Amino acid sequence: MPARLVIKANSNLLRWPRGCVTAWFYGVIASLAVVLHAAERPAVSVPRATSGDTAIEPDWSQRLTITVGPNGADLVGTGDRVLQAAVDYVARLGGGTVNVLPGIYRLRNAVYLQSKVRLVGSGSETVLIKEPSAKTMLAEDSDWYDQEITLLDASGFAVGDGVCLRAKNPDTGGETVVKRTLIARHGQRFKLDRPLRENFWKLGNATVSTLFPILSGEFISDIVIENLVLDGNKPHNDNLNGNYAGCIFLQDCNRITIRGVQARNYNGDGISWQICHDVLVENCVSENHAGLGLHPGSGSQRPIIRNCRLEGNDIGIFFCWGVKYGLAENNRLISNRVGVSIGHRDTDNLVTRNEILRSSQVGVLFRPERGKDFAGHRNRIENNRIVDSGSTNGVAIDVQGATEAVVLSGNEILETREPAGRIAVRLGAASKLIQVQNNQITGFATAVKQLSEPDPR
Repeated sequence: MPARLVIKANSNLLRWPRGCVTAWFYGVIASLAVVLHAAERPAVSVPRATSGDTAIEPDWSQRLTITVGPNGADLVGTGDRVLQAAVDYVARLGGGTVNVLPGIYRLRNAVYLQSKVRLVGSGSETVLIKEPSAKTMLAEDSDWYDQEITLLDASGFAVGDGVCLRAKNPDTGGETVVKRTLIARHGQRFKLDRPLRENFWKLGNATVSTLFPILSGEFISDIVIENLVLDGNKPHNDNLNGNYAGCIFLQDCNRITIRGVQARNYNGDGISWQICHDVLVENCVSENHAGLGLHPGSGSQRPIIRNCRLEGNDIGIFFCWGVKYGLAENNRLISNRVGVSIGHRDTDNLVTRNEILRSSQVGVLFRPERGKDFAGHRNRIENNRIVDSGSTNGVAIDVQGATEAVVLSGNEILETREPAGRIAVRLGAASKLIQVQNNQITGFATAVKQLSEPDPR
């Protein structure tokens, strides 16, 4: 029966002033609400594997593991097909580990990861390298509904290859990019694994190249990539930017861990993730890429980048569009053109305790974007060491555009060369509420410069 609150006619409460009775009554109700709210369901003390329950299961002491290697493995081989077979096998059985044994693995297509699969190598002894790319024009037009292409020169292409098609859109002038796999052929004609869904016409100079990420994943979750070397073979591959590829490329994924990975020499980005949430990248190296070392991409929420070395890239860490609530800490960013770049609606991120050394243009850049509504606000740059940024007119921290509410605090900003025209902190004329406090600035011609005219850039 529901509980009832009864006040007898001869109760002393009836002699209290009305205000006191009212207060007492609501106090009792509040207490009852607290008691009712405090009731919690029992904790799961003996978890069981139950059909459809993806939240709770036992902590199994042994899970499915498949080995891949040149010899002595469950699956023997050194190409993308054997790696893909192992990933697919483990995924079909609900997840587990693919253990890639020491060896050099040469890839003609990406290894497409799947949910709940851990891909782990043997550190520097496990190397996945992209084979040299081939490129040709299309010999015939393909429309958006087609699932085949005809190549002008098919000599560098084979069934099973990963390919990238590119063409100029005749209406907008922009570039159309599609990634597919070749799955059948007759002479110069190849069938694709999926329809094009875009027009690739000769009048748009349509081309096809054997370009792809080394590791890729789309719409997957709960994966681990660990202890591998990924080599993009940059001298022998055309460029493909980080919105489509990289040593690792992920799109629309959740809960990703990348640990102990060395990504190197990609003609594009090192590690790129787009609209991916709760990505952890730690103890990794990303070096000598034509593009970005790490690319937390558009819309990605809560990335963590920790204890990594990012060296010899165009930009070390590039916060793309709408990256929020991220953390970059204890990383070393060395000899990149730009160390850290923050811009389009990237807000509420913390960059702390990093070393940003010898950036050829800028140590930390806040991009100007299209105005206040698009700028990167409420970011914190704290307790970093920023050394020798740019040329004779270089800037260590450059806050451009209508950026607001940024904190620059506790940083050691050091110039070991001559002061020349170098500036430690430059604040754009449209920037507001920028807190520059408790920084140790040494060796610059100008410590803090506030621009009085709108920045022409």
